[in-house]
Amino acid sequence: MEQACMNQNIKKSFVFNLLVVLGLCALLYACFFASLHWFTKHGQEVTIPDVRGKDVGTAVATLTKAKFEINVDSTYEPSAKPLAVLKQVPDSGFVVKESRTVFLTVNMVTPPRIPMPNLVNLSLRSAEMILRNNKLLIGDTIFKPDIAAGAILEQRYKGQPIQPGEQIMQGSKIGLVIGNGMGNTEWPVPEVTGITVDEAITMLNQFNLQPVLGPEDEITDTLQATVVDQEPRSLNATGEHNRIRMGDIITLKIRQTPKPEDIYHSGNTTTGGDVK
Repeated sequence: MEQACMNQNIKKSFVFNLLVVLGLCALLYACFFASLHWFTKHGQEVTIPDVRGKDVGTAVATLTKAKFEINVDSTYEPSAKPLAVLKQVPDSGFVVKESRTVFLTVNMVTPPRIPMPNLVNLSLRSAEMILRNNKLLIGDTIFKPDIAAGAILEQRYKGQPIQPGEQIMQGSKIGLVIGNGMGNTEWPVPEVTGITVDEAITMLNQFNLQPVLGPEDEITDTLQATVVDQEPRSLNATGEHNRIRMGDIITLKIRQTPKPEDIYHSGNTTTGGDVK
């Protein structure tokens, strides 16, 4: 009899405990889902504004007002203003929870210094790529007579040669001297007598010739002075064309207001003698 009573009491206790456990589980389940809204901040989603290109101070103020956390890093981009936001992560337009961290990359005020790369003997396309990767800019490009067409013959900074490895600031302009592939090409000597120095220089520049002026009298306006003779002349003593390489020197004898008979013209035997 006593054993039966004990078994009955144990069953009642077990059922009671089971009900208590189930009740606690149900309560915890209800509390969890009731607080889930608070934990996940459901309904408190915001859209990340676009702060790229803005000053970092303005960008930080905008994001702070929208209740974002902010992490700022820096790099250098020559084409951007100092302290401008170059990149943001997440990007603008993303919908996220409040207090999300937004990572900003800002342009440096002072460009970092880097060793100058070696561009000599490279093609122009390769040189452009290397300069871009090193955040350097292409300055003036000069073409020089050379059989290496399109090859970089020299690299310059502020008009002076710069050696590989020399320290230089990112964003600096690098001038390039490039071969035009015509180093051994000879052309008939162009005739520039009878025209102004300004016109003669323009013509000679097309052949990459270097004019040297030799005044024959007092010159008051060099560019408007007239070329009366040249060395070498366009024709030789036998009437054949003299030839000249690109980059060679041609001497121009000039006078301010010459008489017609003072001007040498090839093939003109009446007025085409040597300049007196």
